[in-house]
Amino acid sequence: MYKLEKAELMREVKDYIYITLGLISYSLGWAAFLLPYQITTGGTTGIGAIIYYATGFPIQWSYFIINAVLMTFAIRMLGPRFSIKTTYAIFMLTFLLWLFQLIVNNYIMAPDMTPDGKPLLLGPGQDFMACIIGAAMCGVGLGITFNYNGSTGGTDIIAAIVNKYKDVSLGRMIMICDVVIISSCYFIFHDWRRVIFGFVTLFIIGVVLDWIINSARQSVQFLIFSKKYDEIADHIIKDTNRGVTVLDGTGWYSKGDVKVLVVLAKKRQSLDIFRMVKRIDPNAFISQSSVIGVYGEGFDKLK
Repeated sequence: MYKLEKAELMREVKDYIYITLGLISYSLGWAAFLLPYQITTGGTTGIGAIIYYATGFPIQWSYFIINAVLMTFAIRMLGPRFSIKTTYAIFMLTFLLWLFQLIVNNYIMAPDMTPDGKPLLLGPGQDFMACIIGAAMCGVGLGITFNYNGSTGGTDIIAAIVNKYKDVSLGRMIMICDVVIISSCYFIFHDWRRVIFGFVTLFIIGVVLDWIINSARQSVQFLIFSKKYDEIADHIIKDTNRGVTVLDGTGWYSKGDVKVLVVLAKKRQSLDIFRMVKRIDPNAFISQSSVIGVYGEGFDKLK
């Protein structure tokens, strides 16, 4: 019981460490690349950015106030369990947005400045490059945060509340919110180029986010046909610490009985398994396929 509680505690600590690292990447992408070049995107951070561009009110405080209001409704409607790590992420991201803006604006030397004295790390006219770098850093940050059961709040909360009472998917609700937020920046700048940059940023964040989440969960499935199936199965269990299932089959051409090994493993273990099978039975027949989302002991935890 003590070991179980200790393992659970260590898992929680690991989650918070990686959520913090993800938030560092996300806030640095905003402070160093998106804000100085007046690029916005979706979510409550995007709303905060639009307020900042229009009034100069700090983005971190707009982000915090909006999320504080949303969290009040979320706790009442979705329950306290939803909000623990989200609350931590909101407070931490508010602090990190303030910290990195302070560092970038006061301690980093840049080749050029904006009219209001903010440094441009890539120089003037590099909006598109700033859009790509900032969006990639935000996508990496969100991917790490989501992989470790975190959330930055914002439109996630709106979508979760609407999804509870209406038959609207989470993805569609988040997309609607983001489209409205990005489009509204036209009324600040009267420049469709800014709107396009916003949608490009949103697209890059989505692509990088999916890549981070899926790469962390990539697994492979092997079907191994061999007369030395017992020896191969023993070595896979011993050397890779993966389970093996033995299926009975019939070769329809030979009409003979065959044994089929089914193995689920992490993608990084593929080469070791191939080498192992080749060493034991060079004539073995192997099929490998990619699978996304393997849940259970030794893989992702079923949430």
